Amino acid sequence: MGEYNSRPMPAQPHPSPERPSPGPRGLHVAVHDVTPAHLPRLERIDAQLQRLGVGSRYTMLVVPDFHRRAALAGSPDFARWLRARADAGVEMLLHGFYHVDESRHRGARERWKARTMTASEGEFLGLGRDEAARRLAEGRRLVEDAVGRAIDGFVAPAWLYGPGARAALRDAGFRIAEDHWSVWSPLDGRVLLRSPVVSWASRTPARLASSVLWSKLATIALRPLRVVRVGLHPHDADHEELVRETDRVIAAFSRDRRPLLLHDLL
Repeated sequence: MGEYNSRPMPAQPHPSPERPSPGPRGLHVAVHDVTPAHLPRLERIDAQLQRLGVGSRYTMLVVPDFHRRAALAGSPDFARWLRARADAGVEMLLHGFYHVDESRHRGARERWKARTMTASEGEFLGLGRDEAARRLAEGRRLVEDAVGRAIDGFVAPAWLYGPGARAALRDAGFRIAEDHWSVWSPLDGRVLLRSPVVSWASRTPARLASSVLWSKLATIALRPLRVVRVGLHPHDADHEELVRETDRVIAAFSRDRRPLLLHDLL
């Protein structure tokens, strides 16, 4: 933190909520769905972030057994690649366990979220506290074994959390988590940052077009924010249009911001 000017200053009114918070301006980039199943795509995204100047100052969200068919424990070559990225400074967080939603949702709101906000991947939306705790503990152990360091951050698949997941995160001592709109500490519920994620969807042409439109608007609408968050998914690397757009967005937000890790917010 810089030192304040020692001269007496006139009293200033409190800043309005719309003004940016004080402090360094940052860009946080997270790469979702980090799994052996996506290694070639992840390598292309890593190269993209190096080219754009983000370097290793970004976050990987690691899935221990993606869709029950890509176990981290059974992929030693991928684990070595992941550890090399962690050694270079990439931040590693746990990202669900299977990344697939197998729960039977009882509430109308939960059913709506599970149906419209993700393609059956909101794994932690419907889990009870005990099952969420089990997956958190086992997933944390597997990721820590792979990367050779402690893991105390978690992001739910599709950014969807149920009450059981939130309670289990607190019980397990995770220090940092995020959803679509904010970053917070599960330990005490303290909000560390309010900022929407800029991300893309490519499952259908309509979703791709709408997400590109959102990102073009976001580079204007989110510019006043102190910290901007960008979420990349492996399949973004499959579409030239999305590669160009993610290039543009990251370059635009990088002009007056430094790359930021989620733990920097602590």
